[in-house]
Amino acid sequence: MNLPNKLTVFRVVLIPFFAVFLLYPGLTAYSNYIAAAIFVIACLTDFADGKIARTYNLVTNFGKFMDPLADKLLVCAAMICLVETGKLAAWIVIVIISREFIISGFRLIASDNGIVIAASYWGKFKTTFQMLMILVLVLDFDNQIFQMLGIVLTYIALALTIISLIDYIIKNKSVLKEQK
Repeated sequence: MNLPNKLTVFRVVLIPFFAVFLLYPGLTAYSNYIAAAIFVIACLTDFADGKIARTYNLVTNFGKFMDPLADKLLVCAAMICLVETGKLAAWIVIVIISREFIISGFRLIASDNGIVIAASYWGKFKTTFQMLMILVLVLDFDNQIFQMLGIVLTYIALALTIISLIDYIIKNKSVLKEQK
């Protein structure tokens, strides 16, 4: 297993540790900071694995499948934990996770027809803002400006989720027509 794939697997392994520190803050007075640090490390592996794979020609089928799945697992698990803590509304998480299922369905249909659909810039912006939103909500500093930043990032992430979904459907609607 090459380094990018190890980083992807490591990201998945970090998810339960993140959840434990976020959901059981009685472990230590710094639990949310530890959860935030774990989340940042996981996000950095997301950026590093793809960069390393492309730079050193280490792209594998495992990586093509697991990297986006690991991203979805990380972000969705974090948002579900934030619903549990009361820091994020369930309806927002439902919209975001629904988008992920819709896109995954499109990719499955495309794959069955031998078509590879690359991630768009809208999708990359969406993921970046979702990760920023999660980090700010996990840190949860008792500061009015920071609290407002969390709200703004949440609605930007939600808007980018919807925009990226619409963009994805418009650009790839032919996939549904080209079924075998």
